[in-house]
Amino acid sequence: MLKQRIQDEMKAAMKGGDKPRLATIRLIMAAIKQREVDERIELNDEQVLAVLDKMVKQRRDSIAQYEQAGRTELAEQEHYEISVLQDYLPEALSEEEIASMVAKAIANSGAESIRDMGKVMGQLKPKVQGRADMGAVSTLVKQQLNG
Repeated sequence: MLKQRIQDEMKAAMKGGDKPRLATIRLIMAAIKQREVDERIELNDEQVLAVLDKMVKQRRDSIAQYEQAGRTELAEQEHYEISVLQDYLPEALSEEEIASMVAKAIANSGAESIRDMGKVMGQLKPKVQGRADMGAVSTLVKQQLNG
């Protein structure tokens, strides 16, 4: 369903002449198609969300590099692409919601030290994918496991 929605919005952007949005949606479709071809599967909504989440992460990394290099026009382009990508992602979780989910996952998995981080992240990933920065979630898990 999500993939179909993206295709429909690509057509609407073409008809409306919204070239920047169209270019970003084409990047999304190319990334989805690339993964489908590589894995020889048809992506479901969860897998499409994973692709979108990865694209947002890549753009955040690029923004940091562009801003360090003083290339504000390129950083602005990346910000725009993130705003388009976020149109297709579920609503972001608040910090309190993430902290609550991390605490629950630690309790449910019986994690006691940093060595148990994989168990905790395994429980969290499907719940927060596309709704939170996985790097920030990972940092929070480490903090709570280290006490």
